[in-house]
Amino acid sequence: MSGYEQVLADVGPRLRRVRQERGLTLAELSQETGVSVSTLSRLESGARRASLELLLPLSRAFQVPLDELVGAPEVGDPRIRAVPRRVEGMTFVPLTRQPGGLQAFKLVIDRSDADPDLRTHEGYEWLYVLSGRLRLLLGDQDLRLRSGEAAEFDTRLPHWFGAAGDEPVEVLSLFGRQGERMHVRARPATRRPRP
Repeated sequence: MSGYEQVLADVGPRLRRVRQERGLTLAELSQETGVSVSTLSRLESGARRASLELLLPLSRAFQVPLDELVGAPEVGDPRIRAVPRRVEGMTFVPLTRQPGGLQAFKLVIDRSDADPDLRTHEGYEWLYVLSGRLRLLLGDQDLRLRSGEAAEFDTRLPHWFGAAGDEPVEVLSLFGRQGERMHVRARPATRRPRP
C-alpha cells in the first residue's frame, strides 16, 4: 500500500476517534455538518472514500485543521509560518490555523487615522495591549489602553482602534463568531483578614 493510500485508509478511524473524543453521536455530527448519518458511518468504516466536500464541514465542526484531520505527514519543521498581512496601517499576524472558531492575531498598528472610521460586523473581540498605547472608539466612548490592559466587546457595536499617539502599538486580538466570548479563568485571590 502506498503512502497516499495509507493516509486515506487511516482517515475513517481518525474521524471516529475525533468524534468520540468530542462526545458526539453520528446524528449530532450530521445535524451540525449537514452530512447524512449513513455517509458519516460509511466514511468512518472506510466504506466511503474521504473527499474535500465531506472533510471541510467535519474540519469546521471539530475545529481541527484539515491536514491534522486527515493525518497528513509531518513536513519536518514544526514551526507555524505565519504570513503577515498589511491592511490600512496595520500588520496582522495570524496565530491560529484552524478554520472557524476563535481566531488569534498579533496586530502592529503603525499610526492612528486622523479621521477614524467606526465599523460594525458580526462577532466578538478581545484586545490585549502588549506594548504602546491603544485608542479604542467604542460606540460613544473614547478609551485609551496602556500596555497590560485589555478590552472586550461585541463587534456589532460601532468601533475603531488605532495607535494613541505617534508610537506604534502591539496588540493581541482574539476574535470569535457572534456569541463566542473569551472566558478568562483565574484562581481567586485569597483575602487576608484585617487585624
